[in-house]
Amino acid sequence: MHDFKDKVVLITGGASGVGSGVVRLLMEEEVQHVAILDIAKDAGKAFQDELNAKYGPDKVKFHQCDVTDEEVFLGIMAEVKNTRGQIDVVINNAGIMNDSWQTYKKQISINVTALVTGSLRALEMMRRDEGGRGGTIINLASVVALCQQPTLPVYWGTKSAVLQFSNCLGMEEHYSVSGVRVIAVCLGCTNTGLLTPQKTGRFDKYFAAQYGETFPALRLQKMESAAKGIIEAYKRGESGSTWLATRDEPVKDITEDIRKAYDILAVHAMP
Repeated sequence: MHDFKDKVVLITGGASGVGSGVVRLLMEEEVQHVAILDIAKDAGKAFQDELNAKYGPDKVKFHQCDVTDEEVFLGIMAEVKNTRGQIDVVINNAGIMNDSWQTYKKQISINVTALVTGSLRALEMMRRDEGGRGGTIINLASVVALCQQPTLPVYWGTKSAVLQFSNCLGMEEHYSVSGVRVIAVCLGCTNTGLLTPQKTGRFDKYFAAQYGETFPALRLQKMESAAKGIIEAYKRGESGSTWLATRDEPVKDITEDIRKAYDILAVHAMP
């Protein structure tokens, strides 16, 4: 069982939605400090000021950051480490859902490229075999990584990539050397701004027309349930594990199901 006491946590996309819910829960977990990275300057600054007023000065610091700007992103990670002495937990939460021609490349950059960049740099900073203290990387995947549908193929692909990347990076061969856990959390449909028509898009006009019929029919879980699932996955998860937080139910370890599925598929990859 792991805990957050006295830990330094860095979270992307932490100024609103599930990310902000995680930060609020962290305040009750006796963390040393939380660095919130988000593109939303006004919301991030207001959130920082609110939490510092309630929990003490410098408990939280907001850093305006577009995670697709690698220089800025990695610069902030270095700043947090240099200022705090270490980073113990990195939560790659930032993400968008938009398959439109105008935005799909940005979606890949946020959901996959920036997440991989943040994970690799976090591993480098925390690994015990290079003088670090070990730590944990939590990557936010989705239930869409567990199924196939035609609705948003680019988004589906990005979250599948997150799941596979996290599982492989978290394998014992890495963890036994680095002491850095890597955990994937698959969130079910959650009641946040991510699902609003203003923030989603499709390259296919047929599926764009179906938006009004598809998403209202989904069973959305509360943002707080998703956030709690992430906290619990951190406390209980082994490196390379996958956790499911959906339908407002307690978070569930689905690692064995994932491994069985890949065992079935791996038969086709054998020589």
